[in-house]
Amino acid sequence: KIPSRPSSRIVKAGKAHRLSGEEREQLLPNLRAAGWNEVEGRDAIYKELHFKDFNRAFGFMTRVALQAEKLDHHPEWFNVYNKVHITLSTHECAGLSERDINLASFIEQVANTLA
Repeated sequence: KIPSRPSSRIVKAGKAHRLSGEEREQLLPNLRAAGWNEVEGRDAIYKELHFKDFNRAFGFMTRVALQAEKLDHHPEWFNVYNKVHITLSTHECAGLSERDINLASFIEQVANTLA
C-alpha cells in the first residue's frame, strides 16, 4: 500500500522538473511494489488495473479524473469494460515529475478502496 503524501507536497502551479536519480530512488520503490512499471523507451510509469465490473472501473476513473483536474495533471488512459490502463508522465518536463508520483499515489488509494 502506498502511504499518503502530505497535501503540502502536491505541486500544482509552477514549472515541473524531471525527477533526479536520487528522487527516483526515494519515490519509485513504493510504486513499483504496488505494480507500477517504468515504460521502456519513455520516461513514464504504467499500470494496468482490473476491477470487478465496468461500473467500478468507471467509478474509479471518475474519482481519478476529478483529482487530476484539481492538480491540472491528467493521465493517459485506456478503458475496456473492467480494465483501466494508465500511463503517467509530465509533458511539461518530458518525463517523470513529482506530479506523476502524487497522482499515482492517489490512484493507488482509490483503487484500494474499490478492490
